[in-house]
Amino acid sequence: PDVPTLPSPGVPRRVSSVLNRDVKQFGKKHMFDGSEETCWNSDQGTSQWVTLDFPRPVKVSQLHIQFQGGFSSRLCTLEGCRTGEELVKISELACFIPSRALQRFQVAETVLDKLRITFGSSTDFFGRVVVYHLGVLGERL
Repeated sequence: PDVPTLPSPGVPRRVSSVLNRDVKQFGKKHMFDGSEETCWNSDQGTSQWVTLDFPRPVKVSQLHIQFQGGFSSRLCTLEGCRTGEELVKISELACFIPSRALQRFQVAETVLDKLRITFGSSTDFFGRVVVYHLGVLGERL
C-alpha cells in the first residue's frame, strides 16, 4: 500500500525561529514546498525545533530530512502525543551527514496528533539549522 507523506498543506506547523524573522525568504513553509531552491533557515540558538499538529491521529513510521551540509543537526529528538496529552520522547536519531543528501529514518510506529522534532547539537557554531525538506511518512487513521 502507498504510504502518504505527512504533513499535508493544511497541517498547522510551528518552528522555534526564522533567520532575521524573514519568513518570506526562510519560513517554515519552505520545508514542505518540494523545491530544491528554498529552505527553512532557523535563527541562532542552542536548540531549534519544528512542531506539527495533525487534524486527526496519524501512525508515524518514517522521517525524511534534508539539511544544508554546514547547518545540520547531529541529533534529532522526536516527541509526540495525542491531543490533550504531554509530549513524550519517541526516539533519538543520529542524523549527521555532512552533505545535502536526503536522510531517511525508520521510527517506531507511534500513533499521535502532535509531533515535535528537536534539532540538537547543530554543526553551525551559532546553532543555526537549515532544512530543505522535511517529510513524515505514515498512515492517517
